Amino acid sequence: MSTCRSSSLMSWGKSSLARLAPLNSTQFAAAPRRFYAVASGSTRFQVFDRRVKWLQKERAASNAEESRQADYLKDEVAIRLTERLLDIKRHFPKVLDLGANSCNVAKALTRENPDPDPNTPLSPSLSDRIGELIATDSSETRLYRDASHDFNKKIAITRQVVDDEETVSFEPESFDLVLSSLSLHWINDLPGVLSQINNILKPDCPFIGAMLGGDTLFELRTSLQLAEQERRGGMSPHVSPLADVRDVGGLLQKAGFKMLTVDVDDIIVDYPDTFALMQDLQAMGESNAILNREMGPIRRDVLLANDAIYRALHGNPDGSIPATFRIIYMIGWREGENQPKPLARGSGETNLKDILEKKE
Repeated sequence: MSTCRSSSLMSWGKSSLARLAPLNSTQFAAAPRRFYAVASGSTRFQVFDRRVKWLQKERAASNAEESRQADYLKDEVAIRLTERLLDIKRHFPKVLDLGANSCNVAKALTRENPDPDPNTPLSPSLSDRIGELIATDSSETRLYRDASHDFNKKIAITRQVVDDEETVSFEPESFDLVLSSLSLHWINDLPGVLSQINNILKPDCPFIGAMLGGDTLFELRTSLQLAEQERRGGMSPHVSPLADVRDVGGLLQKAGFKMLTVDVDDIIVDYPDTFALMQDLQAMGESNAILNREMGPIRRDVLLANDAIYRALHGNPDGSIPATFRIIYMIGWREGENQPKPLARGSGETNLKDILEKKE
């Protein structure tokens, strides 16, 4: 069985590792990726083949049971994302789940007692604070995969298949909350999508998102590069560029969001080998979709070398291999009249210099 460990890398530093419940027997891989953005008004920079990504998601979801077994990461991140709603004490009449995958967020919202603090009283599910949830995804098979499951009876959910998540086709100021969990890392025009999300939010309403970023699956990236260099004398792109946490705050700000919060969570999953990891990557619909990727499967000798190098560089003492998933969580608010705002420059009555001089 593979296991999952978690460490939070918040602004105040790294916490101790916490052991999570065993997940599935295999898992996925993807490597650190740098985000490419273009200035507003310029031609959009294309990194991903969106049609290939749609085909991957459709193909993965067509095997419903295998797809569900590989949903451990999406389920866990959806839970951690929705827990952020515990700090926002309000009702949300109309909510959008952008890039809903198999409605992992909707399922997380229906959990009983979502507050993980054992010192607080039991609380009702977060779905009690949701009026209507609209879940969108480009993959119909994935979106409707669990439509008959019990959690659908606990929340007013409407599924909506869209042509592409890069176009957010809703009326301005029509949502009280927008959520997005593990979907934005496949978006070509992330600045544009964030701007569209801000546009459809009502004033003083939040967007809460989670995406893969930073050093996600750095272990696989390094071992695969070394294996290809050894066996082929060169390297080809097998992993996608990912946003760095330092980029995300700036992107949210440029999109018009206020009162920003960005934090990072590392989830480390142990696998029996790299073949199991890649198998789960496919079952998640998270395979490589870079436009200039090399067509066809990776050569077997490269895969065998990759497994050996991965174990040598990163392997665990028990023979398993760790894979790191860095999750970037973000919260941004649509500007509103009643939001707290910084005072105008020069409006302070006390000079900081005078205070510091007195202490000396």
